[in-house]
Amino acid sequence: MIPFSPPRIDQKIIDEVTKVLKSGWITTGPRTKQFEKELTAYCGNRSTLCLNSATAGLEIMLRWFGVKEGDEVILPAYTYSATANVVMHCGATPVFVDVDPANFNISVANIEKAITGKTKVIMPVDFGGFPCDYDEINAVVKKHWGVFVADNDVQRTLGRILVLSDSAHSFGAWYKGKRAGSLTDISVFSFHAVKNLTTAEGGAVALNLPAPFDNDAVYKALCIKTLHGQDKDALAKTQKGNWRYDIVEAGYKCNMTDIMAVIGQVELERYDSDTLPRRKIICEKYSEVLSQYEWAQLPVLKNNESEGCYHLYPLRIKNITEVQRDAIIKEIFDHDVSVNVHFIPVPMMSFYSKMGYNVHNYPVTFDNYSREISLPIFYDLNDEMVEKVINAVIQSVKKVIG
Repeated sequence: MIPFSPPRIDQKIIDEVTKVLKSGWITTGPRTKQFEKELTAYCGNRSTLCLNSATAGLEIMLRWFGVKEGDEVILPAYTYSATANVVMHCGATPVFVDVDPANFNISVANIEKAITGKTKVIMPVDFGGFPCDYDEINAVVKKHWGVFVADNDVQRTLGRILVLSDSAHSFGAWYKGKRAGSLTDISVFSFHAVKNLTTAEGGAVALNLPAPFDNDAVYKALCIKTLHGQDKDALAKTQKGNWRYDIVEAGYKCNMTDIMAVIGQVELERYDSDTLPRRKIICEKYSEVLSQYEWAQLPVLKNNESEGCYHLYPLRIKNITEVQRDAIIKEIFDHDVSVNVHFIPVPMMSFYSKMGYNVHNYPVTFDNYSREISLPIFYDLNDEMVEKVINAVIQSVKKVIG
């Protein structure tokens, strides 16, 4: 069975993790702090905070901005549930909007229609690693400057709707000459086990706030907020006579460990030279062969303005139903090939549908979902396995729809 997306764990990672285990420092420490600096240099943003998940990063930034009951957060209906769940955790209302039929990303026109005086944050999602149109999103925010109602000092300092990018998929992607992480106010990456760059679990908040914000000062405040509200971390407390600390707020516990960070450091070192080129080759091979078939709607992986990071290969089959899509998936698995679907839209999930959300209010989202099959991509997927995946897809589609 060809798996869908196993992590790349080789001897180099094992050796570096072993060094950390033997160092006596396995929680948040020097490797985490160094990884944060390396991520900042790579992405070109102003400061970076590593955490134990992208979900924690999204929620922490909503809470930092003061999102609360009565507020609204705009997000695409086509995303993973985490994007909406963190809004619910803050007591705010998720305002779903439909997506662009070309690339799965949030529709800027639909964002503009959804903005109200209650809108505090827009959360675009870089689906499959392909960046959203941030110039257009940022322009919409500026256009609606006068609609924004600030409720606290942070919101008054920004003076407008916050753009908080769910960049869980898009580490290493490019948009108009800039990397993901430096495209808007704040971006949050995921380093989960299935991501291009993994730390087993984990994520990072890429701060890129405009003046007069001091991003380093925001970083320091977030370090406190994400470690119980404690004003010194364990590393600082190891200095001679520096044991005393204070709790300055009722904070959270979502710090990254050095064990996680060192995996990320190895991954980052070879990301551009090794990981991304291999993923690109796999995706281009899929497109080369599948483009010969009328039924194949290929994903947008690159255009004149953007290049994704080849996190997903979301193939759509033209003119089929959800039932037929599911039958095709079953056939592909019968050929010993694992595939997936990204994603079941959030309004289809029972928790959200019971609240009154209806996926049929987002027709492009449902259409994309009902015809989508994500093909496997991972570093060790060799050329022979790629051919097996392609053949399995072709034969399975032929069997189901002729």
